[in-house]
Amino acid sequence: MAASRSASKPLRCPICGKDAVEAYRPFCSKRCADIDLAKWFSGSYAIGGREEDEGDDPSAKGPSQRPNGEDEED
Repeated sequence: MAASRSASKPLRCPICGKDAVEAYRPFCSKRCADIDLAKWFSGSYAIGGREEDEGDDPSAKGPSQRPNGEDEED
């Protein structure tokens, strides 16, 4: 049987380190939640991706479609 989160050590706010509040989880306050959101908007956080291969075509958007919605076959 797994222990519940409340029985384990308290979750800490990733911005200031205080105990998280349920209403703003995982943050301690709206202020810290807003600081985190601003970091995402400003580009301070980024999710890593793979490097482009030589064969990657950045203009390719997936399979081309005909105007009536049917997939184009080669």
